[in-house]
Amino acid sequence: MQKILLPVDGSPDSLYAVRQAVREFFNNPNVEIHLLNVRRPLSSNVGRFVSRRNVESFHREEAGKALKPCVEVFTRYGVPYSEHIGTGDRAEVIVATARRLRCNLILIGTARKNSLIRALEGSTTNRILQLTSVPVQIVSGDKIPSLMRYGLPAGIGAAITALLMLTAAD
Repeated sequence: MQKILLPVDGSPDSLYAVRQAVREFFNNPNVEIHLLNVRRPLSSNVGRFVSRRNVESFHREEAGKALKPCVEVFTRYGVPYSEHIGTGDRAEVIVATARRLRCNLILIGTARKNSLIRALEGSTTNRILQLTSVPVQIVSGDKIPSLMRYGLPAGIGAAITALLMLTAAD
Protein backbone atom coordinates (compact mmCIF):
# COMPACT_ATOMS: atom_id res chain seq x y z
CA MET A 1 0.00 0.00 0.00
CA GLN A 2 1.32 3.41 -0.95
CA LYS A 3 1.20 6.04 1.79
CA ILE A 4 1.15 9.68 0.75
CA LEU A 5 1.82 12.58 3.10
CA LEU A 6 0.07 15.71 1.88
CA PRO A 7 1.16 18.82 3.80
CA VAL A 8 -1.36 21.63 3.32
CA ASP A 9 -1.48 25.20 4.55
CA GLY A 10 -4.88 26.32 3.32
CA SER A 11 -3.43 28.17 0.34
CA PRO A 12 -4.85 27.79 -3.17
CA ASP A 13 -1.53 26.22 -4.19
CA SER A 14 -1.98 23.34 -1.75
CA LEU A 15 -5.31 22.53 -3.44
CA TYR A 16 -3.36 21.64 -6.61
CA ALA A 17 -1.65 18.89 -4.61
CA VAL A 18 -5.02 17.79 -3.18
CA ARG A 19 -6.41 17.39 -6.70
CA GLN A 20 -3.31 15.37 -7.62
CA ALA A 21 -3.92 13.15 -4.57
CA VAL A 22 -7.49 12.55 -5.78
CA ARG A 23 -6.11 11.47 -9.17
CA GLU A 24 -3.63 9.17 -7.41
CA PHE A 25 -6.49 7.61 -5.45
CA PHE A 26 -8.56 6.98 -8.58
CA ASN A 27 -5.52 5.38 -10.24
CA ASN A 28 -4.83 3.23 -7.17
CA PRO A 29 -7.62 2.89 -4.54
CA ASN A 30 -5.10 1.28 -2.15
CA VAL A 31 -3.45 4.66 -1.60
CA GLU A 32 -3.48 5.90 1.98
CA ILE A 33 -3.54 9.70 2.21
CA HIS A 34 -2.39 11.61 5.28
CA LEU A 35 -3.24 15.33 5.41
CA LEU A 36 -0.87 17.36 7.57
CA ASN A 37 -1.09 20.95 8.70
CA VAL A 38 1.92 22.35 10.53
CA ARG A 39 1.38 25.27 12.88
CA ARG A 40 4.09 27.62 14.03
CA PRO A 41 4.49 27.50 17.80
CA LEU A 42 3.21 30.48 19.72
CA SER A 43 5.68 32.70 21.53
CA SER A 44 6.84 31.49 24.94
CA ASN A 45 5.34 34.71 26.35
CA VAL A 46 1.90 33.47 25.34
CA GLY A 47 2.51 30.27 27.32
CA ARG A 48 2.85 32.28 30.50
CA PHE A 49 -0.68 33.62 30.25
CA VAL A 50 -2.57 30.97 28.29
CA SER A 51 -3.02 27.38 29.37
CA ARG A 52 -1.51 24.57 27.33
CA ARG A 53 -5.02 23.26 26.71
CA ASN A 54 -6.10 26.60 25.20
CA VAL A 55 -2.97 26.77 23.04
CA GLU A 56 -3.65 23.24 21.72
CA SER A 57 -7.28 24.17 21.10
CA PHE A 58 -6.16 27.26 19.17
CA HIS A 59 -3.82 25.17 17.00
CA ARG A 60 -6.58 22.61 16.30
CA GLU A 61 -9.01 25.36 15.35
CA GLU A 62 -6.54 27.09 13.00
CA ALA A 63 -5.50 23.76 11.47
CA GLY A 64 -9.18 22.95 10.91
CA LYS A 65 -9.53 26.18 8.90
CA ALA A 66 -6.51 25.28 6.77
CA LEU A 67 -7.65 21.68 6.24
CA LYS A 68 -11.29 22.51 5.47
CA PRO A 69 -10.95 23.14 1.70
CA CYS A 70 -8.93 19.92 1.33
CA VAL A 71 -11.41 17.91 3.36
CA GLU A 72 -14.23 19.26 1.20
CA VAL A 73 -12.49 18.05 -1.98
CA PHE A 74 -11.80 14.59 -0.53
CA THR A 75 -15.37 14.30 0.76
CA ARG A 76 -16.83 15.37 -2.60
CA TYR A 77 -14.88 12.60 -4.39
CA GLY A 78 -15.18 9.98 -1.65
CA VAL A 79 -11.43 9.79 -1.00
CA PRO A 80 -10.51 8.41 2.45
CA TYR A 81 -7.84 10.31 4.38
CA SER A 82 -6.39 10.87 7.85
CA GLU A 83 -5.78 14.28 9.41
CA HIS A 84 -2.66 15.23 11.35
CA ILE A 85 -1.59 18.45 13.04
CA GLY A 86 2.00 19.29 13.88
CA THR A 87 3.65 22.20 15.61
CA GLY A 88 7.15 23.46 14.92
CA ASP A 89 9.41 24.13 11.96
CA ARG A 90 7.37 23.23 8.88
CA ALA A 91 10.03 21.31 6.96
CA GLU A 92 11.26 19.41 10.00
CA VAL A 93 7.74 18.42 11.09
CA ILE A 94 6.80 17.32 7.56
CA VAL A 95 9.91 15.14 7.24
CA ALA A 96 9.49 13.67 10.74
CA THR A 97 5.81 12.91 10.10
CA ALA A 98 6.61 11.21 6.78
CA ARG A 99 9.19 9.07 8.58
CA ARG A 100 6.88 8.27 11.51
CA LEU A 101 3.97 7.28 9.23
CA ARG A 102 6.34 5.40 6.89
CA CYS A 103 5.11 7.33 3.88
CA ASN A 104 6.33 6.41 0.39
CA LEU A 105 5.75 9.90 -1.00
CA ILE A 106 5.46 13.51 0.12
CA LEU A 107 3.08 15.33 -2.22
CA ILE A 108 3.36 19.07 -1.83
CA GLY A 109 1.75 22.00 -3.59
CA THR A 110 3.81 25.11 -4.06
CA ALA A 111 3.56 28.49 -5.72
CA ARG A 112 5.51 29.12 -8.88
CA LYS A 113 8.40 31.36 -7.95
CA ASN A 114 11.73 32.07 -9.55
CA SER A 115 14.87 30.68 -7.95
CA LEU A 116 15.96 34.07 -6.59
CA ILE A 117 12.74 34.50 -4.65
CA ARG A 118 12.92 30.91 -3.35
CA ALA A 119 16.49 31.48 -2.17
CA LEU A 120 15.59 34.72 -0.39
CA GLU A 121 12.46 33.34 1.24
CA GLY A 122 14.03 30.16 2.55
CA SER A 123 11.56 27.88 0.77
CA THR A 124 9.97 25.13 2.86
CA THR A 125 9.92 22.93 -0.24
CA ASN A 126 13.68 23.30 -0.68
CA ARG A 127 14.28 22.44 2.98
CA ILE A 128 12.08 19.34 2.71
CA LEU A 129 14.12 18.19 -0.29
CA GLN A 130 17.32 18.67 1.73
CA LEU A 131 16.08 16.88 4.86
CA THR A 132 14.23 13.83 3.55
CA SER A 133 15.06 10.56 1.85
CA VAL A 134 11.37 10.07 1.02
CA PRO A 135 10.54 10.90 -2.63
CA VAL A 136 8.88 14.31 -3.00
CA GLN A 137 6.40 15.17 -5.75
CA ILE A 138 5.93 18.90 -6.23
CA VAL A 139 2.74 20.20 -7.79
CA SER A 140 3.08 23.81 -8.87
CA GLY A 141 0.26 26.27 -8.53
CA ASP A 142 -0.68 29.29 -10.57
CA LYS A 143 1.79 31.37 -12.51
CA ILE A 144 3.96 33.69 -10.48
CA PRO A 145 2.46 37.20 -10.23
CA SER A 146 4.26 39.86 -12.27
CA LEU A 147 5.12 41.82 -9.14
CA MET A 148 7.02 38.85 -7.75
CA ARG A 149 8.56 38.00 -11.10
CA TYR A 150 9.94 41.46 -11.83
CA GLY A 151 9.31 43.65 -8.79
CA LEU A 152 11.35 41.79 -6.20
CA PRO A 153 14.43 41.23 -8.40
CA ALA A 154 14.25 44.88 -9.52
CA GLY A 155 13.96 45.98 -5.89
CA ILE A 156 16.96 43.87 -4.92
CA GLY A 157 18.93 45.28 -7.84
CA ALA A 158 18.03 48.82 -6.78
CA ALA A 159 19.05 48.10 -3.18
CA ILE A 160 22.41 46.69 -4.27
CA THR A 161 22.99 49.71 -6.53
CA ALA A 162 22.15 52.08 -3.66
CA LEU A 163 24.57 50.26 -1.34
CA LEU A 164 27.33 50.41 -3.94
CA MET A 165 26.71 54.13 -4.41
CA LEU A 166 26.86 54.72 -0.66
CA THR A 167 30.13 52.82 -0.30
CA ALA A 168 31.62 54.63 -3.31
CA ALA A 169 30.66 58.01 -1.79
CA ASP A 170 32.66 57.26 1.37
